[in-house]
Amino acid sequence: MRPPSVDALARSLADIDLPHPLLVDAARAAIAAGDPGTARSRAESTRRALLGPVVNATGILLHTNLGRAPWPVRDEGGYRNLELDLATGERGSRDTHAAGLLARLCGADDALVVNNGAAAVLLVLRTLAAGLSVVVSRGELVEIGGGFRIPEILAESGAHLVEVGTTNRTRLADYEAAIASADPPVGLVLKVHPSNYRITGFTSSVPVSQLVGLGVPVVVDVGSGLLDATCPWLRGGPPEWLRDEPACRQTLAAGAALITFSGDKLLGGPQAGVVAGSAAMVARCRRQPLARAVRPGGHVLGAVQQLALAYLRNDGDAIPLWRMASVPVEVLRQRAQAIVASVGDPAIVVDTDATMGGGSAPGTVVPSVGVAVPGSVAAELRSAPTPVLARVVDDHTVADLRTVDPSHDDLLAAALKAAVLQ
Repeated sequence: MRPPSVDALARSLADIDLPHPLLVDAARAAIAAGDPGTARSRAESTRRALLGPVVNATGILLHTNLGRAPWPVRDEGGYRNLELDLATGERGSRDTHAAGLLARLCGADDALVVNNGAAAVLLVLRTLAAGLSVVVSRGELVEIGGGFRIPEILAESGAHLVEVGTTNRTRLADYEAAIASADPPVGLVLKVHPSNYRITGFTSSVPVSQLVGLGVPVVVDVGSGLLDATCPWLRGGPPEWLRDEPACRQTLAAGAALITFSGDKLLGGPQAGVVAGSAAMVARCRRQPLARAVRPGGHVLGAVQQLALAYLRNDGDAIPLWRMASVPVEVLRQRAQAIVASVGDPAIVVDTDATMGGGSAPGTVVPSVGVAVPGSVAAELRSAPTPVLARVVDDHTVADLRTVDPSHDDLLAAALKAAVLQ
């Protein structure tokens, strides 16, 4: 039997939301495989592999695979005064907008925004410690997401790592001895928040307030980007699960010369990295040639500016991460009951524990409520028109509402109902 023409088969797939060349690719691949009937499923697979919205019902607020903080894109497009001083008409700096607002929020002299947290650490080390020694506690030589390790970032920066203390205990005397004997001399002490794990038991570490008396700059990778331990943007103040999380403002107040942190974790914004602190040191980082390679574009800076303005208004409800994290459990329960009523038997309301994820507040949980159905229907939920991500626990599929925007409740209910009927 003669196979159909590639063009005819591609045109039969026109209802799939893909450009014609991609439909041709699907048709050609299906015909080459000797099974033209698979052209539609191949095209659908291509469409679903593209970036698109999903419903996060995993209960992980900062889900790395889903882009961490769910900061909305509010961009009208067009030109913007990215590097233009509107007062003078001359060339300006992209660091005077969002970065200046973040500096104020942190209590810093100055700040610089780059494209992610690892880039912020690399830029600081390259600027302040290339060819010099950097002292780090062994308990803080962490591996961050994607397999990047602090020793590797240090090596890439041209700095020399000097490890002090042990995995579980590091004392001030360990730092003092290293600074006195290091060759090459010490450029800075780096303190790294172990944001994706926790060591408990027989432990000790040296606080920033003591490290600043060592005579060398102290740089702290705060990591998750909690701006202020008092959380003035939350009406109820800081939640209990944030108790042990270091904060930017308090770290700088303790004497750190610079801090670095991510934009898409507890800051609650888009992927970005921030360097904040001493005006002189931030200026040095800004002049470093690497700064141009890791600078973000105008769309990211615009999003960070929107986020910073929400914080300056103390408007936690305008920040999706904090809005979701602070929803009362009873409100979640009411939503779960409405979804169960829509789905019908065998869906039930269950109590759950949500987590921050994304290398923030490790080991802590946020009480939550979800909807559960028997068995594993995770694959069916992912194949919904708007994919739904849930988790399977004790032979039940659980959709945790802590991470579901209320506007998506109907999508979640429809997906669950379709999944249990299959």
